[in-house]
Amino acid sequence: MTLALLRYTPIVEWHLGPLSISPHGLGTAIGFLAGARLLLSTTRRLGITDPLVYAALTRGGIGAVIGARVAYVVNHLGSFDSPLEWVQIWNGGISLLGGIAGGLALGLPVIRRAGVRLWPGLDGVAPGLALGIAIGRVGDLVVADHLGKPTRFALGYVCPDADTASPCAAPVGQAVHQPALYDLIAAALILALLLALRSRRRRYDGFLALLFGALYGTARLIEDFFRVDETHGSGLTGSQWAALTVAAVSTWWLLGRRCTPEWKRTERRRVPVGSQPGAGP
Repeated sequence: MTLALLRYTPIVEWHLGPLSISPHGLGTAIGFLAGARLLLSTTRRLGITDPLVYAALTRGGIGAVIGARVAYVVNHLGSFDSPLEWVQIWNGGISLLGGIAGGLALGLPVIRRAGVRLWPGLDGVAPGLALGIAIGRVGDLVVADHLGKPTRFALGYVCPDADTASPCAAPVGQAVHQPALYDLIAAALILALLLALRSRRRRYDGFLALLFGALYGTARLIEDFFRVDETHGSGLTGSQWAALTVAAVSTWWLLGRRCTPEWKRTERRRVPVGSQPGAGP
């Protein structure tokens, strides 16, 4: 007897005449736009012009698609029969963490070339990322994607007698973990914390970005133990290795360094010479 409470029939596609729309893709697009809108509320306070942000977001969106596909292909290389299939993203297969990495890799240079400081910019990006992830996971839930290992957990998803976006690892009527739901909850909690801390004056530039990296990296590391994915004999999935690296570096920086180099240089310039330790009257 299963204890799982989540029972619903997924909607893998919506058919509008000749068009087929995936709730997964729609959720991802809405999440990106909502995260971008939240980012604008920060960049405007920093005096960064909207056209510059739009240019960075455009490049970042392209980088996110490329990074998401590259990360998935690398982690599932044995699943492809030919290199031509690597670029067939319309057949499914993307990585969220790869998308974040690719988006930052292509988007950040745009604002850096315009003279915008790195860490305040990343602080603005962090809440938008959390919001985008939470909304995007709603699309995953609608199509029943990323279904995990069998479970009797109350938040498990009961496998339906219908098509799901990813295979159910249990018979119809039995439950599996739903990591997308866990990720939605984690991202929503992180978003609430970041928004609560965003208005505090006594924090250094980069704190919100590092906090996001530490918390979300830890959450993904834990969540992926409930997934069904390739570990290549290492004990961890590719996403878990990436999440572990981000979480470890961010946590070390938060607890060990307690500031970012850019912020330290900025603060040093703000301190009048006569008020520095050892300075004369």
